[in-house]
Amino acid sequence: MSESEEEEESEEDGRVTKKKVSAKKKTKGAVPKKTTTKAAPKTKRKPALKSKKPTVKKEAKGELPKTALSSKAVRIEQAMKAFKWWDQEPLPQGIQWRALEHNGIFFPPDYVPHGVKMLYDGKEVELPSDLEEVATFFASMPPDGPQLGHPDTRKIFVKNFFGQFKEMLKDKLEDDLGIKDFDKCDFSPIRAHLETQKMIKKAATVEEKALVKAGKEERQDHYGYAIVDGRIEKVGNFNMEPPGLFRGRGMHPLMGMIKERCLPENIIVNLGPDARVPPCPLPGHAWDRVQHDNKVTWLASWKENVLNGVKYVMLAASSSFKGKSDMEKYDKAARLKQCIGRIRRDYEGNLGKKADREAKQIATAMWIIDKLALRVGGEKGEDEADTVGCCSLRLEHLRFPPPLEDGGESSGAKQYEIELEFLGKDSMLFKQTIDFASYGENGKQVFKNLRHFVKDKKPEQDVFEMLTPSVLNAHLGSLMPGLSAKVFRTYNASETLQNELPTVEDLAGMSVGDKVVAYNDANRKVAILCNHQRTVTKTMETALGNLQERLQLLKDQKKELLGQKELLKSGKTNKIRTRKDDVLTDKAVKAMDKAEDLRKKAATPEEKIKASHALDEAKELKRQAQAAKAKDAHLFARPPTKEQVDRKIEQWREKITKLELDIRNKDENKEVALGTSKINYMDPRISVAWCKRVEVPIERIFAKTLRDKFVWAMGVPPSWRFEGTSKPEM
Repeated sequence: MSESEEEEESEEDGRVTKKKVSAKKKTKGAVPKKTTTKAAPKTKRKPALKSKKPTVKKEAKGELPKTALSSKAVRIEQAMKAFKWWDQEPLPQGIQWRALEHNGIFFPPDYVPHGVKMLYDGKEVELPSDLEEVATFFASMPPDGPQLGHPDTRKIFVKNFFGQFKEMLKDKLEDDLGIKDFDKCDFSPIRAHLETQKMIKKAATVEEKALVKAGKEERQDHYGYAIVDGRIEKVGNFNMEPPGLFRGRGMHPLMGMIKERCLPENIIVNLGPDARVPPCPLPGHAWDRVQHDNKVTWLASWKENVLNGVKYVMLAASSSFKGKSDMEKYDKAARLKQCIGRIRRDYEGNLGKKADREAKQIATAMWIIDKLALRVGGEKGEDEADTVGCCSLRLEHLRFPPPLEDGGESSGAKQYEIELEFLGKDSMLFKQTIDFASYGENGKQVFKNLRHFVKDKKPEQDVFEMLTPSVLNAHLGSLMPGLSAKVFRTYNASETLQNELPTVEDLAGMSVGDKVVAYNDANRKVAILCNHQRTVTKTMETALGNLQERLQLLKDQKKELLGQKELLKSGKTNKIRTRKDDVLTDKAVKAMDKAEDLRKKAATPEEKIKASHALDEAKELKRQAQAAKAKDAHLFARPPTKEQVDRKIEQWREKITKLELDIRNKDENKEVALGTSKINYMDPRISVAWCKRVEVPIERIFAKTLRDKFVWAMGVPPSWRFEGTSKPEM
């Protein structure tokens, strides 16, 4: 802004705007006269608000830039973040809120029959709409997915689905239409119809997409927020789950069962006694009941039919309810750090011969939970997945080395090794060989105890026959108020992260990318400790393979650049390969324009399908053009100078180093779920403080959802440590 202009603030429509006022029209030290307003028209300037083109104003030094009003959702988010609940006076013990108001749940629309018939033994079968819907559920399952793509899971999935499908045929129809053999069922016509609908949806016009987006935003505005004690909070899951087939995880025995449509009659609504009861959104239906329980944090609940478990509508992960719970969880883990020495001495003293069998089993289980980070485990019913924790370990899950007299020592087997193999939470495989001798004398004693506990037992019998989760947790609670087996996992995860993160001195001179890799290395050790695995998908393998190909291409290009340097030295510039005209890109652009034109004009389903195919072909051309362009990216348009080649060689060195780092990072983390420990087990304040110490932007470590979830942790100083609040017990 020039010296002859000043900024004047005015308030219009609730917004503070700044207008430029000429200093020449103001008398220094004098009060402006009314006549100055009459001079304004002589300037023949249009008011700034009527200008068609947005103007960018320079801001005063140190002043935040003024932006246009953001969307409603962004403004609401900013309002929610402005409330620092962690600085407020806590509510009385056991009370979660004083006032709660919300708009209930959004239910999925009713099923609309498509009329496409399945085949049985090659013949079309006409099904009523409710059975057609169930057949469509199965047809929508990807044939190469984790449920139908693996022979073991497919067997369970098909058995459960077809069993219920046949029962529905008997209940809904006078006869079962002769459908008795699943192998004679052909759902491909319905599957083809669904694929066609996807193609039509892909070719939606800008207006159609805008209409869908507007509908989502409208639902978010209506159902997506609650008023808690006079402030706004975001609701996490206001969309009722649609009906479908239960997918489960791993080898879940109930996968393929039909998830029934949930109606308002199954819903319990929880809100404040003075709040308006949300109207039921489905005509002719009503809520099961309305309650006013301020000791719980859920807004609505219902029981689903497959697992027969209760599900809840809760506030979002970024809400104060979840934030308070998280902070208490990590503070409790920090308190455990202050008394972990005493607790370890307690269970280590009961590992030996003097303790009775029950005390020895409790001590052994505590050692396993503490050192191996196993979950406590619990009893499972016949209709539940056979997942296992410490208390539910069976002899069949342990493989001991052969006894010494059977040649174990001479065959090279280590004396104190046990291979543990079982399905943990979410049916994730835990398979590790534990060398108990590496944990010292206590580790050797635990090995001996385990061998003693399973003596003369059958494979299906429990290792800890005198131990249940309730017994173990009751003992833990006697050692520290609120202590449970889960607190050990949180403590060990947080302590491991803090100990494994490199110091400022270790990272001296490193780039931000190198520091992020170092953080991921520490995070990975926590994930391995907690057995946080993930399945390596075909997409991940393909992406990694593409990166390897790109790396090889960069290396080949660098080699050619070095060759160009030698040609320049010898004066053979005519042999230097130069970049050709980019014909493919022009072709791809034309194809994309043509496809977009088809999409805009498409009115019928056939025209939309044609437009979708054209878009796919144009995208493939674009991919080929990008690949061709990348292949010649190192070339010059004309013979270069030595300095130009040197600069490009240096650029390619940096690209290769960066990509090698990226590949290493992705390859090492492909089987490990780093996110689980970040979300649930590692105190976020450790990561925030470390980022501040080593100057790594927090967004390189935490995605936006995590930054919102852990907003309470963002203000810790760089010196913060996971140490607890009291003096450590020795």
